[in-house]
Amino acid sequence: MDSFFWFAIAGGIGVALIAGPLGSFVVWRRMAYFGDTLSHSGLLGVALGILLNINPLLGLITTTITLAALLFFLERQNLLPTDTLLGILSHTALSIGLLTIGFMDNVRIDLNALLFGDLLSIQPADLWQIYGVVAFGMAALIYSWRDLLMITLSPELAKAEGINVTRVHLIFLLVMAVTIAMAMKVVGILLITSLLIIPAAAARQLAKSPEHMAILASFLGAIAVIGGLGLSWWWDAASGPAIVLAAAILFLGSLVFSKRSQ
Repeated sequence: MDSFFWFAIAGGIGVALIAGPLGSFVVWRRMAYFGDTLSHSGLLGVALGILLNINPLLGLITTTITLAALLFFLERQNLLPTDTLLGILSHTALSIGLLTIGFMDNVRIDLNALLFGDLLSIQPADLWQIYGVVAFGMAALIYSWRDLLMITLSPELAKAEGINVTRVHLIFLLVMAVTIAMAMKVVGILLITSLLIIPAAAARQLAKSPEHMAILASFLGAIAVIGGLGLSWWWDAASGPAIVLAAAILFLGSLVFSKRSQ
């Protein structure tokens, strides 16, 4: 196989490694819509990166972090329910991104790659960025793992245990924002939440502990990446949707296996 295919596998597995534990918390805390909101800001991040003549990944990370911080601030004001705030921020960011790109007549942007990913275009420099983000995210999650579990179980109990809930929540939002920005290269703006949720949901059917679920979710995500790229290679199809389809097949398999083992 050509070298670009191996670069794609390496990049996809890198994303799966961090998406596993992160997606587990997304499933436990029912934050799927939050992932969609951050991913929708990706289009705006790319547009700003081009306008400011900076690395598009830096534009993505800056935009997603800003949106996550804005959501955190608005949640603390108790003005509207969280799902309403997510809906407002999600569609506003997506609309501003589309409008910004529409005004850039002298720039050609592959919207299909942005929306559905372009994993097969990954270069060695992209791998350094991906695994740098993975190392950062893993370190942050390991550092705050116990506190995150406590907060997920009961924020009130976590406070009683002396855990700084605000700080831990901010760490989690930061890791989510940076990971989603980086993972858009793999499956695109519209499908990133699927890579977070589906392997974690499949792992939930089989896992015996939170740690087991996080590790299994990373493993299943990596299998989905390899299987999806294989489907993309043989069918000459888009890699992002193929990876999500492979993850969905694994999820269905986990349901069947879990029922047989009961």
